[in-house]
Amino acid sequence: MTDTTRPELPDHLSIDPRSPHFVAAIFEHDIGIRFNGKERADVEEYCISEGWIKVPAGKTVDRKGNPLMLKLKGKVEAFYK
Repeated sequence: MTDTTRPELPDHLSIDPRSPHFVAAIFEHDIGIRFNGKERADVEEYCISEGWIKVPAGKTVDRKGNPLMLKLKGKVEAFYK
């Protein structure tokens, strides 16, 4: 697959379909997130320009059953694998 068939990665992306930052076309391809130089597989949401990612806080859930999120700040890079 060539890079011309892939959509451009947005500045802000979420894996939650209820979020306004969810883009289904992006998830048809395998993407990766590098945070402070290390690749992370547990990222739920990211923003490159503001420099943060959201990851689940262990097995802790809220009263609706959604995982609680931690917001970590640092250098964020998104890329296609």
